[in-house]
Amino acid sequence: MSLPETDRPDLPEYMTWEELEQLPEEIAEQIELWDGRVVWLRRGPGEHQMFTARMRNEIERCARKRMSEDPETCWTVNFETNVFLRSSGKSDFLTPDFLVYHCLESPFADVRATDTLLVGEVLSPSNKQADMEAKKGRYAAAGIPWYWEVTLASGRSAISAVRAYALQTGYASLPDDVHPLHPTNYLLVDEWTPADEHGIHIGHPFPIHIPWTALEY
Repeated sequence: MSLPETDRPDLPEYMTWEELEQLPEEIAEQIELWDGRVVWLRRGPGEHQMFTARMRNEIERCARKRMSEDPETCWTVNFETNVFLRSSGKSDFLTPDFLVYHCLESPFADVRATDTLLVGEVLSPSNKQADMEAKKGRYAAAGIPWYWEVTLASGRSAISAVRAYALQTGYASLPDDVHPLHPTNYLLVDEWTPADEHGIHIGHPFPIHIPWTALEY
């Protein structure tokens, strides 16, 4: 259960993974480490958990269908799983609401950004846009190819929009001597709302078709 901000223990600004492991589980599971900096997660209302589970289940259904057609592919679809952003070390990680990654070689292995195909966040009305943009930027810098946002409606138990972003690498066309602040960035490639009668439909990173009826509360 997520702790109210007033009940959070007084922790140092920076910690290592080893120090994080020494904390009680109910506290450690609410923390991300951004280059060692302690960042508290917001778990959100019950609708957040409900729509996270439904998105994860539907994406897994689509992944399983694709894997049955191409046995050489193997993906795992999960939720609230740490993704370690560097190739080694564990003090720089994010915890997406749902994610898809290549099947790992052994049980209980760490999920690295290089293993990860898609990450998704479910945004409640209380989420701060600046915080989510910062998190999205870290996913992009780690080279994760796809980022999805699921925005919940305000004042009712429903999804208002789902957006799919693809990773752009390389420089855009800019004036001479002008360079982007970040060499990688996500570009919005599709967006769906409940008004789209055909539901969510996209061909990448594998064919995904989710009817809105599967996501209704």
